[in-house]
Amino acid sequence: MKISDYIKSGTLSVHAKPNASKTEVLGWDESKKSLRIAVAAVPDKDRANIELLKFLKKETGMKPELVSGAKSRDKIIRFS
Repeated sequence: MKISDYIKSGTLSVHAKPNASKTEVLGWDESKKSLRIAVAAVPDKDRANIELLKFLKKETGMKPELVSGAKSRDKIIRFS
């Protein structure tokens, strides 16, 4: 599964699952129209968001930017 296949108009909808044992893509959530990603970091002091952005940069080769959802599991990521 390529993450870039789910990027539409330069943005990606993500449903994050913090406190996971490792950071990985869990699959597509059809009901939320978002990519489910387990994040191996706690949702404290932005650690989970930072880990998520690092993972997305490594997987896509593009620079991700958190547009919305800093304090939510549902996030919008913009790529440049």
